[in-house]
Amino acid sequence: QVQLVESGGGLVQPGGSLRLSCAASRNIFSIYAGNWYRQAPGKQRELVATITNGDSTNYPDSVKGRFTISRDNAKRTVYLQMNDLKPEDTAVYYCNCLILGRDYWGQGTQVTVSS
Repeated sequence: QVQLVESGGGLVQPGGSLRLSCAASRNIFSIYAGNWYRQAPGKQRELVATITNGDSTNYPDSVKGRFTISRDNAKRTVYLQMNDLKPEDTAVYYCNCLILGRDYWGQGTQVTVSS
């Protein structure tokens, strides 16, 4: 089975930065496409970043200009760089990757933005 392992979450002050990583197991050819979602308590899961196989990206207005999704194909890893973090960014963040026609999910990592 393909495993996605997330890392990089934690507590950060408003205006700070974090970089989340989502690493796939080594026994795959490539990550076709990747997404980052977040879910805050009492709210619907929200898509915050998408990267296609051709490295096109898309973001909702809530994070556009602050978040950047990228990939390193050699490392089979998708990243989410988050800058100028705000308290409303507090959530559990989940990576989601399309690999060989199937969706896989990371375990989730907590991001807390608070002073």
